[in-house]
Amino acid sequence: MINIYTTSRYKVKKKDIASFAQSVLERRGVGPFIVNIIFVGKRKMRSIASEYGHGDVAKPVLAFPFNESDSEEHDAPMLGEVYVCYPQAVLLAAEKDKSVDTTINFLIEHGITHILKN
Repeated sequence: MINIYTTSRYKVKKKDIASFAQSVLERRGVGPFIVNIIFVGKRKMRSIASEYGHGDVAKPVLAFPFNESDSEEHDAPMLGEVYVCYPQAVLLAAEKDKSVDTTINFLIEHGITHILKN
């Protein structure tokens, strides 16, 4: 199960993102897990990055795996959370001459891959 959290400020296609993230998990042969994808602004991302030792900078994406003790009682275990900095994704998309949707998908796949490596 993929949970998407965002504000109305960021125009994201929740169904498309959830479907894409689920396909990433399936391609990697990962069973039913819960992944939270959270869209944040630059200030929040900078705060998260600073708090977890990634420097005082707004990263485009950060991912945090959960261990079993972090997971609450759900139908499936919690795999982790992927934080996407929407303003950074827009800038990255323009820089790479890609669509924002394509860039967001790239960042989400990168985040999920990071979670699975840990």
